[in-house]
Amino acid sequence: MTVTAQNLVWGVQRRTIVNDVSLTVAKGETLGLIGPNGSGKSSLLRLLSGLKAPLSGRVEVLGQDIAHISRRALARRLAFVQQNVTTDTNVSVRDVVRLGRTPHRSALAGWTSADEAAVSAALERVDMVDRQAQPWQTLSGGERQRVHIARALAQDPQVMVLDEPTNHLDIHHQIEILRMVRQFDLTSVIALHDLNLAATFCDRIMVLQAGAVVACGTPADVLTPPLLREVFRVESEVTCEPQTGRPHIRYRVA
Repeated sequence: MTVTAQNLVWGVQRRTIVNDVSLTVAKGETLGLIGPNGSGKSSLLRLLSGLKAPLSGRVEVLGQDIAHISRRALARRLAFVQQNVTTDTNVSVRDVVRLGRTPHRSALAGWTSADEAAVSAALERVDMVDRQAQPWQTLSGGERQRVHIARALAQDPQVMVLDEPTNHLDIHHQIEILRMVRQFDLTSVIALHDLNLAATFCDRIMVLQAGAVVACGTPADVLTPPLLREVFRVESEVTCEPQTGRPHIRYRVA
C-alpha cells in the first residue's frame, strides 16, 4: 500500500477530533473523504501529511513511518494542497510553482536545469504555461487552484493529498480540477463536500462522522439512502448512471 494509517487519534483541549481512524490507499488509487462539517476530514488529512502529529497511531507513506523521516524527505514523497491559500506578495505564477522544488534543494544548492524542467512540466500538466508570467493576484479562483496543484506536482511526489480543492469554485471548474487530478499518475486522498463529485471521481469513499469512520468502500457501496440519512440528515434517492455505472444522488426537499 502507498499510504497506511493505523488507529490515528488526535484532538485538542480534551476534545477528540480524529478518533481511531485506520485506512489504506493503494498505488494509483483515489480515496475520497466525505462527512459533515466538523467530522475531522481536514485534521485527518493533516495527520496523513505530517502537518500534525497524532496522539496515538501511525502513518506510513511508501512503507516508511512518517514520524521517523524528515519533513524534507516526506515532501519528496507526498504533496499537500490546501484550500484557499492566499498571499499579499507580488509574485508570478512561475514563482509560486518554483516553491515546489524546495524539498529537492539544499540550502547552498543553486537552481538547476532539472528544477527548471520540473517547474515547466508542472505548468504544462495543469495548462498554465501561457499564464506563467502573470501576477498571482490577478488569477481567478480556478486558476489559483491549478497553480497550487502545479506547485505540488513540482515536488515530484508519488502521493497527493488535497483538502477541498473545489471549494468556492463554480461547477465547471470543480469538474475540471477533479478530472485533472484523476489524470495524474499519482495516489491521491481528497476531501470533498459534493457527494456526487466524490461518486464520480473517487475509486473508494471513506465517510467520517464525529471523527470516526462509519463506512468505507466503493461509491456504490457507501452512498446509500440510509447512510445519507444517518450521517448527513438528508432524504435522497440514489440511482445508477448508465454511462459510468456510478451512483447519482438526488435529494428530496419536501
